[in-house]
Amino acid sequence: MQFSGRLPALFDLSLVEHRELFDAKAPWQAIKRLGEYIADILNGPYRPGVHSPVPDSAFVGPEVYLGPGCVVESGVCIKGPAWIGPGCTLRQGLFCKENVLAEAGAFLGHASEIKNSFLMAGAEAPHFNYVGDSVLGVKAHLGAGVILSNVRLDKKTIRVSLESGPVDTGLDKLGAIIGDGCEIGCNSVLNPGSVIGRGSVLYPLSRWQGVMREGTVWGRG
Repeated sequence: MQFSGRLPALFDLSLVEHRELFDAKAPWQAIKRLGEYIADILNGPYRPGVHSPVPDSAFVGPEVYLGPGCVVESGVCIKGPAWIGPGCTLRQGLFCKENVLAEAGAFLGHASEIKNSFLMAGAEAPHFNYVGDSVLGVKAHLGAGVILSNVRLDKKTIRVSLESGPVDTGLDKLGAIIGDGCEIGCNSVLNPGSVIGRGSVLYPLSRWQGVMREGTVWGRG
């Protein structure tokens, strides 16, 4: 199944604090700009600092803003640079690598690895997830074991597949762009350059490559 025509509706940007990251015609450009954007806000309105309790067994790097009201469990590693907004949950064993931006109430889960990615408000990657070079929309949810693969096996730049033909993003690493309110079922794998329109559902054990219209339900029921 391949996407037909226009890019799908992805985000309600009125709900996104850091909406200036986005280009509606090429939403993957947010990944290219993410590191520079985080550096700018850490040098501006959000100086690095820890504003929530952190257990002794957790590590928070020097280039991290950790907002108030967060829950940080044992064994969390926030390498940074990172901006973690208020009320986020960071569960035991999380490895939060460079250039992670998580808005209010996001859920960064147990034994998950997240790098160079943007989680919008209420987005959830709660258990055994790999989130690399990806965007999760408002209240998007990844089931346990979901992998957002971000590198092609042939190491070529990532292409987004439109009906009119593939669009070369120019990025060596690009995972998935997942719209608001999407549900990605347990142990699914999204291949590099996947774009999932808002409100879509992928059943567990799905393997997806391409661009999905908003509101699609895909896989075995």
